[in-house]
Amino acid sequence: MLIRVDAAGVNPLDHLLRSGAVDGLDSGRPFPRVLGMEAAGTVLALGEDVNSIEVGDAVFGFALTGGGTYAETTLLAAPDTARIPDGLSATLAATLPVAGTTAVDVLDQLDLPAGATVLVNGVGGGVGLAVARLAIGRELRVIGTGSTGKREHAEGIGVRFVDYTAEDVVVAARELVPGGFDGIVDLVGGTSLRTVAPPARDPRNVIAVGDASVTDLGGRFVERRVDRENLERSARLALAGLLAPAITAVHPLSEAPAALAAVENGHTSGIVVIKVA
Repeated sequence: MLIRVDAAGVNPLDHLLRSGAVDGLDSGRPFPRVLGMEAAGTVLALGEDVNSIEVGDAVFGFALTGGGTYAETTLLAAPDTARIPDGLSATLAATLPVAGTTAVDVLDQLDLPAGATVLVNGVGGGVGLAVARLAIGRELRVIGTGSTGKREHAEGIGVRFVDYTAEDVVVAARELVPGGFDGIVDLVGGTSLRTVAPPARDPRNVIAVGDASVTDLGGRFVERRVDRENLERSARLALAGLLAPAITAVHPLSEAPAALAAVENGHTSGIVVIKVA
């Protein structure tokens, strides 16, 4: 479907795609190309066999080819697009396809009971804060790692924060949870993943979002469900206040380079959004 873009989420995958680190993600199209994986806006036209959505509807979803939402109009994949429910802003809806549905998928995969402890490694980013907020809503005890600048937002939603620049993460984790974590969600990967994985009680409950080598440690890579049903579920959770990715900066389309740079440098807490309409 063709939409007039109201807002587009800015994600780490955008600059990774630009760098060539994820070759083929955007259908292998050559540069120059428009970045952006998710958007919210108003339907202008529909392709054939699109059901349950009409021209004029407010919708949010994933870009048809994996990119192209930093724009006034863009194409979304109809099976991976949903209506924006009343009461949910387009700006917030634009952050749900990536951060919102990832948080739902990770916690569904862990399936921990109320009262369990979960470590979110890299809690300060958009996905990390979404995972933490949803986990707290499920009555899990959440400990999160991050740099000093990420502390305020994390603690503001109830996370017990561990500053990896000021203390040994593993030592701090074992002091907080001597028996080990019931689950670990890793959003950093690499050496950091290998550092935090050992405190897990069961290595199968280490789930990584960006580093598939987690399987070498006995853990699992997140199983993504990118479809309308999961988008609708994320929207319901957002309306209920149980899933609300933290939007920390909103840029006009003319400042898209600055928006992407803010995410690329890794120092921005929460989610950056480009406001178009």
